[in-house]
Amino acid sequence: MKILDLVPITVDVWTPESGAYIRQHLHRDTEVVTRRLVHGPASIEGEYDEVLAGPEIVAMCGEAEKEGFDAVFVDCFGDPAVRAARECCDIPILGGFEPALYYSLGLADKIGIVTVLPHVVSMLDGLIAKNHLEGRVVSLRHVNIAVLDLHSIDPLVAAVVKQARKAVEADGAGAVVLGCTAIVGVAEAVGERLANEGLSVPVIEAAQAALMLLETHVRMGWRHSRRTYLPPRAKDRTWWPGDGAEPMQA
Repeated sequence: MKILDLVPITVDVWTPESGAYIRQHLHRDTEVVTRRLVHGPASIEGEYDEVLAGPEIVAMCGEAEKEGFDAVFVDCFGDPAVRAARECCDIPILGGFEPALYYSLGLADKIGIVTVLPHVVSMLDGLIAKNHLEGRVVSLRHVNIAVLDLHSIDPLVAAVVKQARKAVEADGAGAVVLGCTAIVGVAEAVGERLANEGLSVPVIEAAQAALMLLETHVRMGWRHSRRTYLPPRAKDRTWWPGDGAEPMQA
């Protein structure tokens, strides 16, 4: 099985350690190839960034299918352009939000999300509403750290623990979802710190959850519904890549 890990930003933020971490529970015969955008934002921290990343995400998903990839992980918790890409492709495509929430719903009745910045909160509110999860997601908090500044592990763990503690104690969450796929390598430390404080709750890391669910979809032979994701109608489409180049034809 071959999965594309499509990081929908233009900056190279991934390290061998983070790559190994998100792949650690996959089957040994599952290959994960990581690519990032050429055109788009340096990071996705709101709907403006999401829209700018969208055209190339869709194009790269289509290219991955032609190259023989079995599935695509759009490596962002905001699920940018995931639904659009499903209309254009037949292979399974997931972002970070849906898998992490689906797994958490089987572990607790009430879910808390800890994300990066206040700019992301309204975008995630929209995803919660679209997925009809308002009654299950009881807490949506942020650590006020930008995506490109998440590399300092100790301050990140401390900030996530602080907000996760509030999600559990003040908001009633029974599980905590890390609401950014760039928050990697800290779920175990966060869970241990919370347990040491008497707050034993699952802590779900989104990128691991997405890859595991994609692997299941491929092995089970599942594809997204063509009653839900109707293929785009043939027509002229032109978009601007945003860097002064000539408009590109779809």
